[in-house]
Amino acid sequence: MDMQQWALVYILLAFVAANLPWLSQRLFFVRKMAEGKALQWYLLEWLVMYFIVGLIGMGIEQSLDGSLHGQGWEFYVIALCMFAVFAIPGFIWRFNVLPMLRRS
Repeated sequence: MDMQQWALVYILLAFVAANLPWLSQRLFFVRKMAEGKALQWYLLEWLVMYFIVGLIGMGIEQSLDGSLHGQGWEFYVIALCMFAVFAIPGFIWRFNVLPMLRRS
């Protein structure tokens, strides 16, 4: 695979990972919550997924380039914002669409 294909696969991975916490009532897909997850648990799972995707990205960069490029804080803030935008479909599904479907 060339660099462009890796980038597209990585963006797809980030999109899927950003939406995973919103799709399950289980904490980290393992522990069933007695009365459902609170918003804090969703956000914690989402933040953990951000760090996991970041580590995977560093691994891909290391394997393709042989070294890691230094990044400033701006890079990580922009990456966090992009991850938040990627999570919008899952958030809307969990807090807008599912309650509407349950009512009807």
